[in-house]
Amino acid sequence: MTLLSIVQDVATEIGLASPTTVIGNTDKQIIQLLQMAQREGRQLGDRYDWEAMQIEATFTQSAAASQGAMTTVAGTDYKYIINDTMWNRSTQLPILGPLDQRDWQALQAFSVTGPYPQYRIQNNTLYFSPDGANATDTIAFEYKSKNWCESSGGTDQAAWAADDDVGLLDEDLMALGITWRWMKRKGLDYAEDFNIYESRVVDAMARDGGKRTLRPNTGREDRIPGILVPQGSWSV
Repeated sequence: MTLLSIVQDVATEIGLASPTTVIGNTDKQIIQLLQMAQREGRQLGDRYDWEAMQIEATFTQSAAASQGAMTTVAGTDYKYIINDTMWNRSTQLPILGPLDQRDWQALQAFSVTGPYPQYRIQNNTLYFSPDGANATDTIAFEYKSKNWCESSGGTDQAAWAADDDVGLLDEDLMALGITWRWMKRKGLDYAEDFNIYESRVVDAMARDGGKRTLRPNTGREDRIPGILVPQGSWSV
């Protein structure tokens, strides 16, 4: 679905004439729907670490404590780092963090150098401690992107910009979100529309990216290197 088809579906649902354009449309009702579509995209995107908005970043570690701005080491779409994802791929060691200001200042005062490097994000800049320990190593981590839609050509965006833009998130959810927002704005009863929307969002979060099966009555089933011995009786 495109922005245009989403708004057309919503317009039909709430009893408005289906528009032929959204971006640049001067009809006040369509302008409102566009604003609600922008808000829905932002708020739905912020609500969960959707797999479509998770990006991997890699960079070469520098010798200084400062590794540069997060929008440089990650990307201009950087919103926030996903915890426990930063690793030094050269040494195969985790980089612990993010540290808060208290732990970081204590680390600077005591000059602790091991066993694992640690990081802090301050003023949108990434800092490592100890600095320069493994200069030129490759660092990798994942971050949440601020982009929740994309152009027809596949360029990720943080806002609807053209009628043929498509959502990176579930467009049916976006349509439901726009609908209840419209009902609320107009002073209509939106409780049922909101409840349906919330239920669908919770379902989407539960399924997004696939989830591991939890088996509280059995042991772990991870496959690790080694000798695999089948279950059963081996008496002779």
